[in-house]
Amino acid sequence: MMFTLKLVRCYGTALRTFTSTANQSHENPLGLPFRSPPAPQMPRRGGPIQKRRIEHVKKVIVVASGKGGVGKSTIAVNLAFSLAMLSHRPRVGILDLDIFGPSIPTLMGLQHSDDPHLTPAGALVPIINHGVPTMSMGYLVPRPPPDSTEFEGAIVWRGLMVQKAVQQLLFDVDWRDTGGSGPGLDVLIIDMPPGTGDVPLTLGQLVVVDGAVIVSTPQDVALADVRRGISMFKKISVPITGLILNQASFMCPSCNTVHELFGTSANASRLGIPLLAQLPLVGGVSWGGDRGTPYVLEGNRGGKDGRAGEMWRDAMNGAASKIWGLVYS
Repeated sequence: MMFTLKLVRCYGTALRTFTSTANQSHENPLGLPFRSPPAPQMPRRGGPIQKRRIEHVKKVIVVASGKGGVGKSTIAVNLAFSLAMLSHRPRVGILDLDIFGPSIPTLMGLQHSDDPHLTPAGALVPIINHGVPTMSMGYLVPRPPPDSTEFEGAIVWRGLMVQKAVQQLLFDVDWRDTGGSGPGLDVLIIDMPPGTGDVPLTLGQLVVVDGAVIVSTPQDVALADVRRGISMFKKISVPITGLILNQASFMCPSCNTVHELFGTSANASRLGIPLLAQLPLVGGVSWGGDRGTPYVLEGNRGGKDGRAGEMWRDAMNGAASKIWGLVYS
């Protein structure tokens, strides 16, 4: 048995177990209670693909990259908060679809949170921090206690289990406020895993996606993989909203000289998609992420990040405004 999925609380009732891999069904890898109607299924060979909206979610934006390690999850979290802080205060949620390496719990300061609840209908209830609801595979697998030095258990699943888990995370989460009786989301930000495998294909074939925000760094080795990711989204008819170029430059804190450490930002123009923002390399972004506080909420750490910190937040907030205008146009 590889691992046992965590216990989940129903509203006000005793703890209940999802299930363990000894008894897991490929049709229900998360072991959620049966819901009616069931989540949409991948079509059998030759069958039609019917995309649908996620219930109680108006718009879906995926944050993706064909390359790992470019800061995609950090960008996804900060983009969600920049959207939530727009003047009309839309309601924004974050869904972590990285099954094997979920980062959202750490970036949101929720790696030691209580287990998710279930609604009376058997749907997962998002976990909230900083006012933004989130859901992640990281909440559903065993985690060591806060003072433990043990590593988290690895998820060792083949493609079919991954596909089914993705379907359940997409369609078996209740995004409404106040326990299912309040409003839904104006925007759901989905943090995608790197690459062009089962997860993005499952999402693109089942869900109406309103835009894909591509994240990359300026190196040619990163942009080559990102180009493959863009090609995949085009093949499954997911519209490309634009590119956020992360770590585009470094501003010397002493003289304010800008250095392009990882290659010229002009390299990104070869991707042929709109450039939404260029984010400088700022130490506070990593510092805040490790502590579960998105940088757009942090301020400038008492001036430690200097002008570069202001540029980072301004660029992220500007990207959020552009993205909102594009998906709601």
